Amino acid sequence: MGFVQRLSVWGELVTFSHSVFALPFALIMVVHVSDTHPVRVAQISLLVLCVVMARTAAMAFNRYVDAEIDARNPRTNARSIPRGVVSKGGALTLVLVSSGVFLGGSAALGARCLALAPFVLIILLGYSFVKRFSALCHMVLGVALSLAPGGVWLALTGEWSWRPVPLMTAVALWVAGFDVLYSCQDIDFDRSSSLHSVPSVVGIRGARLLSLLLHCAALIALAVHGRVFGAGVAYGMGVVVFGALLMSQHLAVMRHGISCVNQVFLTRNGAASVLLLLFVIGDSLL
Repeated sequence: MGFVQRLSVWGELVTFSHSVFALPFALIMVVHVSDTHPVRVAQISLLVLCVVMARTAAMAFNRYVDAEIDARNPRTNARSIPRGVVSKGGALTLVLVSSGVFLGGSAALGARCLALAPFVLIILLGYSFVKRFSALCHMVLGVALSLAPGGVWLALTGEWSWRPVPLMTAVALWVAGFDVLYSCQDIDFDRSSSLHSVPSVVGIRGARLLSLLLHCAALIALAVHGRVFGAGVAYGMGVVVFGALLMSQHLAVMRHGISCVNQVFLTRNGAASVLLLLFVIGDSLL
């Protein structure tokens, strides 16, 4: 197997393309903090490294822990470990390496970041076990990704503050909302395997309603974040575009059923986060 093929296999293992979910929100916090605090390129580079490595460790650990479950699920049995192109030992090695780089990057960002880094890893890696005993797994995933903008605030300001909380809340609600919708695909498998998820507890209709409510609440939290940081009209436009893309997912599912979730999941959520970042940058430049 050539280098490009190997890189593709490892990228598939951790679904590298899904980095567009957490990273733009980390960079949104960078932009807003830079309005009042000096920010160096080296700091931004370290923050990006930490976000990517933390997410890589979490995804590789999830694939490692869920290898047997993935092999039994018709939707996931073609993933890297079940089909034998990556070993469980290889996935665990990636977890350890990524975690080590994350800890190193955190140390370079300061003593406070290093002190909190192990607890961040506990949450990120611990998420993989939650579905085994609680349907709150979706919210735990949201909280895990929400740590990115919170960590950026602490790294760049060195201050404990409530100011990053609205953006962290928005990320947690947004992620939980789309994860609830995404997990509707596995409702039958989850029930037969005694795995906990919102759809397995309340059914697809209830899950769709909860997902919609979570996304509406996320938009409110984004509006609060804009007020806290004194964002302008361009930011407001970005929130409107973000919301429109979120609502388009719900309309697609309403019209075409759960079978279309996989098609709209990455494209619309990824586009929503990236476009919001671009509007934030534009707002900061105006």
